[in-house]
Amino acid sequence: MQLRRREFVAGALGAAIRPALAARSSYAVKPRKGPSMDDLARVAALPVLKRDGLDTPVVIQSLELLRMDREYFVRVRSTSGAEGVSVCNPPRADYLGRIFQDLVAPVFVKKDARDLENLLWDAYRHGDNYKLYGIALWSPLAWTEMAILDMLGRINGRSIGQLLGDVRRKEIAVYVASGRRDTTPSEEIEYLKTLVEKSRAKALKFRLGGRMNRNADAMPGRTETLIPLVRKVFGDDFALHGDSNSSYDPAHAIPVGRMLEEYNYVYYEEPCEFDALEDNRKVRDALAIPIALGEQEYSEWRFRWSIANRVCDIVQPDLYYYGGLIRSLRVARMAELAKMPTTVHISGGFGFVYMLHFASVAADIGKYQEYKLGMEKYGAWFDPPIAVNNGMMNVPTGPGAGLKDPAALLKDAKKV
Repeated sequence: MQLRRREFVAGALGAAIRPALAARSSYAVKPRKGPSMDDLARVAALPVLKRDGLDTPVVIQSLELLRMDREYFVRVRSTSGAEGVSVCNPPRADYLGRIFQDLVAPVFVKKDARDLENLLWDAYRHGDNYKLYGIALWSPLAWTEMAILDMLGRINGRSIGQLLGDVRRKEIAVYVASGRRDTTPSEEIEYLKTLVEKSRAKALKFRLGGRMNRNADAMPGRTETLIPLVRKVFGDDFALHGDSNSSYDPAHAIPVGRMLEEYNYVYYEEPCEFDALEDNRKVRDALAIPIALGEQEYSEWRFRWSIANRVCDIVQPDLYYYGGLIRSLRVARMAELAKMPTTVHISGGFGFVYMLHFASVAADIGKYQEYKLGMEKYGAWFDPPIAVNNGMMNVPTGPGAGLKDPAALLKDAKKV
């Protein structure tokens, strides 16, 4: 990659501005080490689900995968007639439905839903399920967990957030995200303007590099042009984020990061390949801008190692890919111990609802959470509707996930 500011980055002027950048960053001092692995394991092992108010067993009678048009749902029913529903992450259910039906759901049937945390472990070790470790297993487990949490919340009149912690926030600051790399810089600017206008968000994120493209840009000069241009167009007060999606090795990632620093971006996401932990740490150690990482991580042990060894500054489990809210809140506890925020990633349309519940209770969620245009249709499923207002999104307040009428929502859904 040829960067116009290579001389600036490498020379004395670049070195001179680094202290100023660090001074205005909440991550001014980047420690090399975090808490010990043992201390992190200790906080991760503490119970998450609050069982008070759930005084009698809630025996699971069935777990079903349903489909309505392109949407997939999981419905759980108890032997006493209670129900809960979750919304799956498209398009994963197209090909992971069999794993849910054959390898995950049977583990939960006839079990007490209040024992959810232990059941998640049982499902992981059931048969050869652990050999599917990753999105293939954790997404179906997330659908299951989220449906059960919805049911338990409906039984005792609590939101998912109230089941998992003390609700700290009723509104969440969001950024709107562009997922495009097929645009020229001028086309991307127009697209970003549209996103901001339609979402009314006060922060945004766009894509850098070529997405796992071995340092090649999506098109020549796109990244080095966009970084300053987006700042110029949206002004100094707008919060900007850059997402590389594993585009670079450290030698290429660091100059891009210094351009982001020059233009005062909020954070730099996944600069190197997602599982190249040492490479990402090299980038993190070289830069003042916070590094965000973790959307494709599925191992609690590797999250623990990354936090203990300061591979990044912001941890980003995906609530579907990582297996649900309970596992992700364990990561957040480890991050909190290390004084690091947890800003969860959203991989599916309805996932922002679970993000809101997570963000309502997690101790440190950073400055902004992700919002993608098109999620508005899901907001109408709630009362009051979920919407972005002045850069803030309201957290659902109803029981469970907060859906206002699950039966009406599923009336045309068919069992898969």
